Formats: sequence, C-alpha cells, structure tokens
Amino acid sequence: MQKRKFWGWGYQDQVLSNEEDTAIESLIAAHFSLNEVPKLPIPQAEDIDLPMPRVKIPPILKNVLSGNHLERLNHSYGKSFPDLARAMLKQFPHPPDLVAFPEDQEDVVNILDWSDQNNIAVIPYGGGSSVCGGVETYVGDDYSGVISLDLRNLDQVLEVDKTSRAARIQAGIFGPALENELRKSDLTLRHFPQSFEHSTLGGWIATRSGGHFATLYTHIDDFVESTTMVTPTGVIESRRLPGSGAGPSPDRMVIGSEGILGVITEAWMRLQDRPVFRASCSVEFKDYQNALNATRLISQSGLYPANCRLLDANEALFNRAGDGSKHILILSFESADHELSIWLDRALEIASSEGGRYEKPQEKEDEAHRSGASGTWRNSFIRAPFNRDAAVRRGIIWDTFETSITWDHSLEFIESIKEKTRRTIHEVSGRETNVTCRLTHTYPDGCAPYFSYTAYATPSTMLDVWKQIKIATNEMVVAEGGTVTHHHAVGRDHRINGYDVQRPSGFKDMLTAAKSSVDPRSIMNPGALIDSGKGKIGHWMEN
Repeated sequence: MQKRKFWGWGYQDQVLSNEEDTAIESLIAAHFSLNEVPKLPIPQAEDIDLPMPRVKIPPILKNVLSGNHLERLNHSYGKSFPDLARAMLKQFPHPPDLVAFPEDQEDVVNILDWSDQNNIAVIPYGGGSSVCGGVETYVGDDYSGVISLDLRNLDQVLEVDKTSRAARIQAGIFGPALENELRKSDLTLRHFPQSFEHSTLGGWIATRSGGHFATLYTHIDDFVESTTMVTPTGVIESRRLPGSGAGPSPDRMVIGSEGILGVITEAWMRLQDRPVFRASCSVEFKDYQNALNATRLISQSGLYPANCRLLDANEALFNRAGDGSKHILILSFESADHELSIWLDRALEIASSEGGRYEKPQEKEDEAHRSGASGTWRNSFIRAPFNRDAAVRRGIIWDTFETSITWDHSLEFIESIKEKTRRTIHEVSGRETNVTCRLTHTYPDGCAPYFSYTAYATPSTMLDVWKQIKIATNEMVVAEGGTVTHHHAVGRDHRINGYDVQRPSGFKDMLTAAKSSVDPRSIMNPGALIDSGKGKIGHWMEN
C-alpha cells in the first residue's frame, strides 16, 4: 500500500522534481520581489513527538484500532492550507488517540458503540483530502479521547445492476479503484473531483462533492440512489428507488452531513455508459462581460457541455493557458451515444455571437480536450496541489475559495470579490498581489466562481496571515449574496463569518435536533457544521 504524506498532498513518491521546485521558488521571488526565499525542510515522522493516547484499545477492537505513530500523524489533519502549514511546522498538539480501520459494517457498529459508551469522539476520515477543516481531530476537553475512523478496507463494488445502470458500492473505495472496477462492466460514475485519486465515495457523499464536469450533473447528489449510514443509535438504510415523493428524502439528510450524524458505509450509485465520443474547443474573448454572457447563454441552451469553464485573463496567464490579454472559455462535450460536432458547433455559434474567437483543433476529437489551452489548463489543474506544497514550505500562501451566485449579480459579484480580496491581502500582508477567477460549474440560473490568490508571508507568519484572509473572504461572499462554499464543504474553516451566518436559524435548530436524535452524546465529528451538544468547540482560527 502506498504511504500518504502527512505533510502534503498525495503519496510519498508524488513530489515535484528539482526543476519544478526551483521554478516555483523563482516564481515566488519574482512575484514578491524577493532576493531570497526561506524554505522549511520536509518534516520527518520520527522527529515529531505526539502525546500518548488517552484511551486503551479494548480486546474486542484490538484488530481494528491502531496507535501507530505515522497513522496518527496522517489522520490529524486534512489538506487545507493551514493543515499543511501546521504539519510542515511540526505542530501536532491534538492528534487522534487511535485510528480505526474497520473491516466491515459490523466493525463500524462496534466502534461507535464502544466510543459512545466511553465518551470518545469519532471523526470519519474519508480519504483525508478535506480542504476545510472537515477531519480535524481537535475536539476540546469534554471528551475522554478521539478516534479517526478510516474506511479504506471497505473498498469493494458489491453489486452491479447493468440493466438499471447502478451499483452498490462500499464507502471506503477510492476514485481510481472505483472506476477500474466499473470499467469491467463498461460503466462509469463520471464523478471526478480534483481530489479524485485521494478521496473516497463516502467522502464525496458526506461533503456533497462537486465533480470536474461543469453542467447538468455537477454534484454527487445527482448520482446517489440510496445510502446506508451507521449512527450511534443504529443503522439507517434508505430504499433504492429511481425517484420518490414520499416525504423529505432520507438521502438528502445524509448527503452533506459531513460525519456529524454517522458513518456512511455504502451506497447504491447511478452510473452511466462510458463516453466514446468527444469534442472540444477553446474560445477567446477580449471583454469579460461578453465572455460571461456567452457562458450564460450556453448554460441556458440545453446543450449541457461536460466542460464550460471560463478563465479570466490572469487565471489563464497564471496557468500558462494564455498570454494574459484574453479571457478563455474552455468547452468540451462527451457522450456514449452520439457524435457531438453539432453540439459543439452550436455552442461556438453562441460564443461567436458575443464576440468570441476560436480555431477548431485539428486533432482527433477524442484527444482535443488534451491539447491547446484546454490541455495546458488541465495539466496545471492536476499539478496545482503539489505546487501549493512547494509554496507552503516557503511560507507563501497559495490558496483558493469558491462560491456560487445567480447570473443577474454575477459580473458585479466577481469584480467586487476580486477587488475586496486584493485589498484585504494588501492590508494583511503588506504586498500587492493578483486575485484570479474561473467559473468551475455553470447552471441555467447561475455560476460557481472559483477564486485563486497568492499572499506574501513567512513560515512564522503564514498561519496568521491565512486566517485573516480566510475569515474575510468567508464574510465577503456571504455578505454579497453568495454561498460560503459551492463544493468544498463546510467543515470548521467555513463556519466562522460564513456558514453560521448563511444558514437559516430554523434549519440550525432542525439539524441540531436531528443530531441529538441519532447521536445523543454528540460524539460524531464535533464542531463540524454545528456546535457540539457539549458546547462550542474552540477552533484554532478563533484563538
């Protein structure tokens, strides 16, 4: 089994080359006019001391609980900027006391029973790729211990219904293993978040994950047919149906619950035939409003492109998909049933009506999405988490935040958020910087802007600088009518000045009541989404 980095993204053998690392350092030095850039050494597990576990492994769970040093390090944090920064700084004051690796659903039931009886908090881990403080193991002083629960051994496709195009799948399966198994039946889930390689089906469902595809089926919600969740008071399994009007949907309560109600152990998922037809093209615009209008019209046309991603000029430049003078709309279509040239041609006709200019690629249609601006951006997108690791080592904040807004406010919203974020970064860091935007998903009624920024700091100041920027951007997007997160989930990082403001107070009461019913001792992921039943859990951002 490949070993995960406890200090960065991915596996231990997934690192930047010396040339790539040097290029990042040169980029940082040039961008912030630095003569030299300090760099932290990569931490070694054996150099980090952890507090002794506060709880002992009971005999009944000796085969599924572990106090392994490296596993405790790996399960202390997710992969947000402050998670990686604290790991790089060797700050692990609150690791899990134990890590659980259940072999089946009965083990999960036993783990929750034991934890519930002994006042031990349980943090469902998924793949550990949370970028919003969703798997952090600091739970305050009201618990006798904390367990990080890892379902990586529940990793099987249990049943495939090819006639209905659905499969019953265990929640601990990672993206590549899932697709490899479905390929045997010539099917696909067609859900590819950026974390695809390092995240699990259960994690996608628990966080309402957004996939790479930009229209129509953008979130995992659309693929969930039924769910099974283990709670401290029992197992909840919904009926497998293509649709139902029988009251509020049980699955909707599970989807996005972020581990505060229970542990998702398996789900029936709607599948699709694997695509064999593809068509792609990139369109350039001089004017951003025209580009935004074109994106809206294509999103409202019923064409449903797989990719309808608008990069502003600086975003295109930063990712080497353009020279910084044009905004770029990346369009691509795919199907398992029919040729797509007529769909692409109509989308390009709409783009042209708004001043877009393009040259159709000469490559085979099934390879066009890997060439030109589209291919360059795609490669940069895949490498982005590893580039961020290199920035963290140098104390430089290289981060993102995302939201969504209706079309009628989109232009003013995007420009306002970019300008306010630039001003905040300047005030906090003392340096000017660029804030770029791309639309990651589009709908007939609105879009999901995704903002990227860099901010100057040093290894000793980066956590405080990031915290100030994060709290400010949470407040900005909510105050201007957007959501604090479109697809990154809430966790703990998006609560402050964000989700706690956005969420209707009546719904908070409903969610709290639901948690009290299935988790009366409030052991499940305390502090995520809502306050624990034991009282408010302080977050490091609030200190």
